[in-house]
Amino acid sequence: MARAWSLKARPQGMPKHTDFAMIDIDQSTLGAGEVRIANRWLSVDPYMRGRMNDVKSYVPPFALGEAMQGGAVGEVVESNDDGMKVGDMVLHMAGWRDEAVVPAAQVQKLPALDVPPQAFLGLLGMPGMTGYFGLLQVAEAKAGDTVFVSAAAGAVGSTVVQVAKAKGMTVIGSAGGAEKCAWVKSLGADAVIDYKSDVPVVKLLGEAAPKGIDVYFDNVGGDHLDAALAHARMHARFAVCGMIDVYNSGAATQLKYLARLIGNRVQIRGFIVSDYMNRADEFYKDMGGMLAAGTLKRQETVHEGLETMPDAFLGLFSGGNTGKMLVKV
Repeated sequence: MARAWSLKARPQGMPKHTDFAMIDIDQSTLGAGEVRIANRWLSVDPYMRGRMNDVKSYVPPFALGEAMQGGAVGEVVESNDDGMKVGDMVLHMAGWRDEAVVPAAQVQKLPALDVPPQAFLGLLGMPGMTGYFGLLQVAEAKAGDTVFVSAAAGAVGSTVVQVAKAKGMTVIGSAGGAEKCAWVKSLGADAVIDYKSDVPVVKLLGEAAPKGIDVYFDNVGGDHLDAALAHARMHARFAVCGMIDVYNSGAATQLKYLARLIGNRVQIRGFIVSDYMNRADEFYKDMGGMLAAGTLKRQETVHEGLETMPDAFLGLFSGGNTGKMLVKV
């Protein structure tokens, strides 16, 4: 029988290990058009925290006692579909488990790019696509812009830093601690602020961008969004894809500089990466070309074994990852 992680209890604030439970799944036979996949790599992502709450959202909440879902890369080991054969490496959303039976229509063969398969959960996967389209389409960033990126050492943020530099922008990243700040700097960021220092983010950003910012890519909300509003230039554009600061605490961003929206005509747009899935070929072509040219760097934090899934997930909220957080099954 396959093993999977389930949600045992809905977290109150920061999730705990006791909120998760391992369960067995009986997947003995394949139906018509289904494939059996041995998962090799599993993804944990901040948005999953929202699915642990029993509230209406853009994706349904996890059901208590049932196998959780998330991005995964695996190998087809049995197929009952003419379009999939044994040995195909595929991307799908039946993660948090070691084996999955999935309709072939819900499975994507990995594109023919010269990268390790787990790259399609990070730089060439959902996080990379989020950063790419959020920066270039949602925020309409262009060469010459000054871009501020929060959580710049994470999977999405590090993509934004690199794409922005490749497209001719000035980039200011925010990361926690000297080691992560140094890594973001190595990606090409023109300046990096350490949000764990004793100096308020709004002051650090003012020093790094004395003439203000044109674009803010928001992964965290909180004091970073406030700081971005304080230093937004005329016609600045904000792309908001996450607010990890408030996922567990529920504390609201103060928005004490919100009035600057009016005089500076600031645009703030939230988005979901699924808005751009129909443009995946465009993404793979551009990002794949930059990766092949050595313009982009991949970084992963890997936990070994299905048993470590809760550890990997909780690490997202304590700064436990540099680049993409993954579990190798």
